[in-house]
Amino acid sequence: MGSLNKNINFKKIAKEVIDLEIRALQKLKKALNKNFDKAVNAIVNCQSKVILCGVGKSGIIASKISATLSSIGTPSFSLSANDCSHGDMGSISRKDVLILISYSGNSVELRNIINYANRNKILLIGITSKKNSDLYKNSDISLITPEVKEAGLEMIPTSSTINQLSLGDALAISTLKKKKINNLDFKKFHPSGSLGEKLKTAEDLMLTKDKIPFIDENKLMSKALKIMTDKKLGTLIVRNKKKHTTGIITDGQIRRFNSKNINLNTLKVKNVMTKNPIKVDKNILATKALSIMNERKITSLCVYEKKKRFVTIGILHIHNILNKKIY
Repeated sequence: MGSLNKNINFKKIAKEVIDLEIRALQKLKKALNKNFDKAVNAIVNCQSKVILCGVGKSGIIASKISATLSSIGTPSFSLSANDCSHGDMGSISRKDVLILISYSGNSVELRNIINYANRNKILLIGITSKKNSDLYKNSDISLITPEVKEAGLEMIPTSSTINQLSLGDALAISTLKKKKINNLDFKKFHPSGSLGEKLKTAEDLMLTKDKIPFIDENKLMSKALKIMTDKKLGTLIVRNKKKHTTGIITDGQIRRFNSKNINLNTLKVKNVMTKNPIKVDKNILATKALSIMNERKITSLCVYEKKKRFVTIGILHIHNILNKKIY
């Protein structure tokens, strides 16, 4: 190792590396062809598992792509190319889709796996940069990542692995779109952590049953004020005889009436309430619900289920969201 270079501009080097990798991605974008569609359909129609494998840095990329596929509900895992030759190929079945990643496509460690896949008629997707390679020639579906200039010594896997990763992400997101995976589906695979919090819905946070401050629209406000005090939400949900939500009363409204010296106690609820309160479906993301509250400058939302928009099954207060640190 040589002596340290004291006169070096790290920011300049960083920009050069990033520019190099951007150019690599642009080449990848132009190289996409019909085989990409075939690969996506193969993953979507897989009857068992999508198994990824690579050597060296490509093996690390394979693990990441596998994790992404699993996160969108496509069963997947990655295998070590070295371990495959020592028994791990037994975990690959005919109903699986096997994706092998190799820049050269001629890695010695992959040859046994390629032969095993071909011999057992396992659908093989090959990701490589060499069209004359064993992997390209022996794959059922071959995907090319263009040959690109690497950063640094022009031999350290940088631009090439960025392309592999990007292609894997493109396969995963295309699969997600094809399967019509939505936020609720994604939530099932991410119940915890910061992602899990971001995916919480109104149903997860709303108050239900006897915690909802209901009041009949024909009751006197004296009764309404008592319920509002007992429930301590600063909000009342108004219903008619059919249990349909017809309005809402907030402590802000009460203050405005009091400022006008109006005696509320003798008034009927329906003469004080705000008609047609804002309602949201129980499956709306809490972040979206918070956005609605901020936009409308309100603190509570009535929550309904499916097509029963007139029946309130819960009340979502802004504090329910903020207490979970969902912003």
